[in-house]
Amino acid sequence: MERLEKRIMNNLRECPQEKCIWWEGGWLASSDLLDLAEKSAGILRNAGFKSGYRLAVLLPNSPQVLALSLAAWSLGGAIAPLNAKSGLPSLMGTLNLIEPCGVVLAPGLDELKSALEEQKVPVVLADSLSSPLPAFTVRETSTEDESLAVIFATSGTTGLPKAVPLTHGNLLDNALRMYEALELLAEGDVLLNVLPNFHSFGYTVGGLMPLVRNLRQTILASFLPPVESMKTIRASGTNVILAVPAMLHYMIVAVEKGAPAPENLKMVVTGGDRLNVQLDAKAKAVLGAGVIEGYGLTECSPVVAVNQNYEKRRLGTVGPFIGGYEWKLLNDKNEDVTSSGEGVLWVRSPSVTSGYFRDPVMTADRFVDGWFNTGDYVRMEDGFVRILDRVTDIIIVGGFNVYPQEVEAILNTFPAVSQAIVVGMPHPVNGEVPKAFIQLREGAQATAREIIDFCKKHLAHFKVPRSVEFMEAFPLSSTGKVLRRMLKQPK
Repeated sequence: MERLEKRIMNNLRECPQEKCIWWEGGWLASSDLLDLAEKSAGILRNAGFKSGYRLAVLLPNSPQVLALSLAAWSLGGAIAPLNAKSGLPSLMGTLNLIEPCGVVLAPGLDELKSALEEQKVPVVLADSLSSPLPAFTVRETSTEDESLAVIFATSGTTGLPKAVPLTHGNLLDNALRMYEALELLAEGDVLLNVLPNFHSFGYTVGGLMPLVRNLRQTILASFLPPVESMKTIRASGTNVILAVPAMLHYMIVAVEKGAPAPENLKMVVTGGDRLNVQLDAKAKAVLGAGVIEGYGLTECSPVVAVNQNYEKRRLGTVGPFIGGYEWKLLNDKNEDVTSSGEGVLWVRSPSVTSGYFRDPVMTADRFVDGWFNTGDYVRMEDGFVRILDRVTDIIIVGGFNVYPQEVEAILNTFPAVSQAIVVGMPHPVNGEVPKAFIQLREGAQATAREIIDFCKKHLAHFKVPRSVEFMEAFPLSSTGKVLRRMLKQPK
């Protein structure tokens, strides 16, 4: 099995003076990243880092994250990018599960450093995000196989910590397959790396894929404020934007309010959450390129499917499967219904993890004979995948299935609606009924009655929202995904 760091470091050595990373106003060469990675490996070695150890990093996107990844891998260990804002109880649950030898914190996280030290976790505070760490010492811990490269913490429905271990083979396969699938990509392209590194889309596609395929990347430690992000995109010559739909919306608004638009934008690739297809025309008009939608899950490293280019794409779908995937569709009785073209998607691929980290129960629930249950209900359309909904999001109204995405698509065509989210609310007779949460366009007005009447003209009666709530903004996760469970909570 080819190891990631060898592939990447060989690339860096072959073109040492090539522009590699745009960071804080200028370009770092391949040799700069290589030097940082090699110095970081020396610091980890002196700290007592051994083969099979895990290093947790709570850092914003930066050259430091990539260098520490390469350093840990070169010593036979793994890295776990975590969210510094997840809260101490959640963070401790994840750290107890992952059992890292130490934790790297971003500059300024002194309070978190003290809290972790109280829990006897070795911590080192980075001096900067682009220079070697200060000397520190790790603790002894259990070891894992050297094939392990990255562990991602991912949200579960149980509230218990869940971690996804990905191997060098998983990540390398996904990075290479994604590059092949995005047919517009070419040498010299500059990709935006701003999606959080604790999110597999950001880490694999934004961070690793450029290094594996000799592309350039613009690293932003934060997307906020969007105006500053747009200035950096323009200054660095970024021509491929990777974003979640919520981020894309804020980019469009920023440019409409005077922020610089990208120059020569080649492609906008979205994933991580449902795309409001109304954003496509807006993105093309304001940013200069429409949307290429894809789909993935952390367990799949993460990409499963993506539209390949603007000519072949089918708007509203997440495209065909990328190379290497086998797939099948099952119903709620686990019967194969692939021939019907609609069902719960199961996949198998070299990109897919073999199970959850130290969780045989959860693994047995989602993995069977190498097949992974995505939990997504899909429809196949001439080889293109249309996500109908998460199985857990489907609303059952008096025995009839209602797919929120279908209702949202209708609501999003209402002239005054900027974005719509539909969830199921308890009902004493029907079990559940749809409720719409609406964000209006700036300056627009509409009543709940107008919106419900509009839906009645375009949807079967059981799919029509029974109530409408207007919102200034939706609750979002750290990766920009709408938190539907919070909308369901009683006020």
